[in-house]
Amino acid sequence: MRTIRAELPALLLLGALGVAPFVGFGEGYMLTLLARTMILAMAAVSLSFLVGGAGLVSMGHAAMLGFGAYAVVILDDARVVEAAVVLPAAMAAAAAFALATGAVAIRTSGVHFIMITLAFGQMAFFTASSLAGYGGDDGYTLYARTQVAGGRLLEDRLVFHFVCLGALAATWLVCRVLLASRFGRVLRAAKGNPLRVRALGFNPYPYQLAAYVIAGAIGGAAGFLFANATEFVAPAYISWQRSGELLFMVILGGLAGLHGAVVGALGFVLLEEWLSHRWEHWRIVFGVLLILAVLYLPGGLSGLPAQVAKALRR
Repeated sequence: MRTIRAELPALLLLGALGVAPFVGFGEGYMLTLLARTMILAMAAVSLSFLVGGAGLVSMGHAAMLGFGAYAVVILDDARVVEAAVVLPAAMAAAAAFALATGAVAIRTSGVHFIMITLAFGQMAFFTASSLAGYGGDDGYTLYARTQVAGGRLLEDRLVFHFVCLGALAATWLVCRVLLASRFGRVLRAAKGNPLRVRALGFNPYPYQLAAYVIAGAIGGAAGFLFANATEFVAPAYISWQRSGELLFMVILGGLAGLHGAVVGALGFVLLEEWLSHRWEHWRIVFGVLLILAVLYLPGGLSGLPAQVAKALRR
């Protein structure tokens, strides 16, 4: 019963996203917005897996999304458009980048880890900017969306919505199962007291590196979907600002559970969409919101109902 209650918020969120197209959100624009939200939520959940589960606060996580997107670009330019090839390639590219950079970054901790991941992310950003054959700073427009078994299923907005929903549900489930396993217990213990974990005979490094690579592969899958959602890829996907936005989503939603990242992504995208049409300097609001969330919402938006209920009981 306790397990069901703990997973109920995530199940309700996924269920709400599943019925959204049939209760007033079925227009093309709204489906596009929801797809973008779910794709960013995938990346945010994988980052929450790192931050909340392993204590690895990465400021280069957008590079994983960018590597997945640019894998789509490179294969699209070579006229390789089958999802059975493109998706594994996108995930493998992001995982390989995570393995190469994580092998160095995870040997550090705290602010040093943050700065090293930021540096690797910026290296990826400037590398993408120099790829003149794939648009450089101007970006690259796909010839068409990736095909599934030779068909153009992903061009149907409703089908694409449920593909993104399925990918988000799978991301949440995989991360949730991993955190509940022995692997996850070692990660959480190392986050709290790495010296004690070593004294018990566990070396935290391979566990943290494996978690970093898994999160990278998920980011690559999100990049694959993002490239197909926009049919356009640019170096901006890899910028440190995008990494900051993903971290903002995790903090805004709350680290108490992986569903907090979904709440944070939903809140971020909807607020961004609403504010950007009303004020030129709308990004200032996000800075204020982050400060307020840290000061007054320790559990994030996902912890707000419990915080309100506790206040009413006093």
